[in-house]
Amino acid sequence: MARQVLVLQLAVVLTLVMASIALAAYDARRDARTAATERALSVARTVADSPTTVRAVGSGDPSAVLQPFAEQVRRDADVDFVTIMSTERTRFTHPDPDRIGERFVGDVGTAPEGGVLTQEYTGTLGPSMRAVVPVLAPDGSEVVALVSVGITISEIDRALRDDLALIAVSAALVLVVGVAGVLWIARRLRRQTHGLGQRELTRMYEYYAAVLGAVREGLLLLDDQGRVQLVNDEAVRLLELPEDVEGRRLDDLGLPPGLVAAARSRTAESDDLYLVGDRMLLVSSSPATWDGRDVGAVVTLRDHTELRAVTGELDVVRGLTESLRSQNHESANRLHTVVSLIETGHVEEAVDFATEELQVAQLMADRLLEGMGDPVVAALLLGKSAEAAERGVELSVEGEPGQLDLPPRDLVTIVGNLVDNALDAVLDPDRDDPRRGERRRVLVSVARTGDGTVRLAVDDNGPGLSEDEAASALQRGWSTKATPGTGRGLGLALVRQAARRHGGDLTIARSALGGARFEVHLETRR
Repeated sequence: MARQVLVLQLAVVLTLVMASIALAAYDARRDARTAATERALSVARTVADSPTTVRAVGSGDPSAVLQPFAEQVRRDADVDFVTIMSTERTRFTHPDPDRIGERFVGDVGTAPEGGVLTQEYTGTLGPSMRAVVPVLAPDGSEVVALVSVGITISEIDRALRDDLALIAVSAALVLVVGVAGVLWIARRLRRQTHGLGQRELTRMYEYYAAVLGAVREGLLLLDDQGRVQLVNDEAVRLLELPEDVEGRRLDDLGLPPGLVAAARSRTAESDDLYLVGDRMLLVSSSPATWDGRDVGAVVTLRDHTELRAVTGELDVVRGLTESLRSQNHESANRLHTVVSLIETGHVEEAVDFATEELQVAQLMADRLLEGMGDPVVAALLLGKSAEAAERGVELSVEGEPGQLDLPPRDLVTIVGNLVDNALDAVLDPDRDDPRRGERRRVLVSVARTGDGTVRLAVDDNGPGLSEDEAASALQRGWSTKATPGTGRGLGLALVRQAARRHGGDLTIARSALGGARFEVHLETRR
């Protein structure tokens, strides 16, 4: 491609230089003939106005005086001939003395009537540019003679060749500079296209566009200034980008700051999770280099929303399993107590103890089912209550009777993650808790409004969150108990996603218990 551009540009430069030379030569030739004509006319008028010419024309032998005078003028004025003639065109002077007395060869125009004639004519000395003017009597009443002055074309062309030599030198310099510029442009173009020809570039572009449309991953290409240079349809869908995204800076697209920082990082990032809108995206980024210099970055995106939701549910189920294990441990202790009472002969005490435990367990289950109105959530909270009791935390539930009428999957995600976070907050030994030593408490409450909205809140008496922590808590990967890159800190993001699926949202505030309050508003299907 660079070679073709080189050839084309060389042809253009050569054409322009040759055309410029031709135009300059034509203009110089025209100017030279115009200047010669004007000089001949000026000399002719000077000779015609000379007193010597007027007196000699009226004498008996004009040639005796006028021939030396005309030759002197011819040499001084650097013209090729000065011919003085009678009004009948008989020569009084001529550069060739043998032609004196002969008839003047050429047209005299209106000179005998007092006019002036300039023309190109071929006379005895060859083609020439000449001027013919009248010689007037001393009183100016009549024309008494004519003067013709001429410069031959050969003499004009000889002077023109000197001008053309200068034009040729200038054209050569222009040609050299033009060729050097063309070579520099071709070299630069070859470097920028990496030596590829037009067919290779066309084929690469076609395959490139086909691959971008075929891959199921989102692909984002950035330049070294962080501007979007290319984006495929999947990336537009996942990031909800505008149609005019190409050429805009990534910082101006309203994307999470963490994702923007990862995309523009000078180090490669692999499979990091980010919350963008309602989607959980797996993001990989890598800086792009060529010949040791940065040319931008390549970012790939994969939608892991469903997978992370299932993973979050799995974590909740694992927590529920731990809760059941705790309950099993407590049940085993109670059963050993009953067996020991029977073995020691305290049968009535054993019956009373077993009956009381059954009543307490049934009462707690009934209260949870009545407060939540959903058996799945009640079962989850029952297990969490056992886990909390085992860990020394008081978990209480307050709620208005009624069915939540929401998908159990979303309820488990919301309640499980919020309760786990609250338990971790009140039990975290690494955080600064000014109320350390108080009884650790977690409160789950459910309230319904008249418009069918459900408000589900989880309060704790842990250390709470500062304003900066509350502002960052809903971002991808934020956690008080994990360092960046550990995969923690996604629970709140999953809760917020589940809430938004039902027309609600998650808010964070200060709890009346002294810690943090996470409140979810949901629109039920009723």
